[in-house]
Amino acid sequence: MDLRRARPADLDQVAALDDSFTTDTALDVVVTAEGFALRPTTVDPPLHKVFPPDDDPGGTVFVAADGPRVRGFVSVHLEDWHRRLVIGQVTVAPDYRGRGIGRALVDHACAHGREHGALTAWLETSSVNVPAVRAYERMGFALCGLDTTFYRGTPAEGEIALFFARDL
Repeated sequence: MDLRRARPADLDQVAALDDSFTTDTALDVVVTAEGFALRPTTVDPPLHKVFPPDDDPGGTVFVAADGPRVRGFVSVHLEDWHRRLVIGQVTVAPDYRGRGIGRALVDHACAHGREHGALTAWLETSSVNVPAVRAYERMGFALCGLDTTFYRGTPAEGEIALFFARDL
């Protein structure tokens, strides 16, 4: 897999990647004496989530390409004022998930952030996107905050935004 900055010719493939997921677990936010904890709960029947189309991933986009075919991408931007790399989206084609492509893309993006002075990588995901939460935790990200109102008025209303960070 070739990891590189996206080219204009890649962007149609990036937009066409399927970023849906299925899970039989969601995360409930529990208030504890020490703060918040995430408690897994079973979802029956399993939840299949399809995100609305997004033709512009924004920021800097890196792709994982297998020859001319884009198999995954990560979009990022730098927030200079607090030296943070914000990871906007990570998507790997369903047939290529579980092969380390997401980790390679995130590591590539984090290296880009370090090269540009970022001290922290930060991202957001939903309390129902347990596959992503588990992947981010394996990549060294830790829960650093949440927002119970983040998705209000959107198709994701009722879900809780979870924010994760890792030192670079």
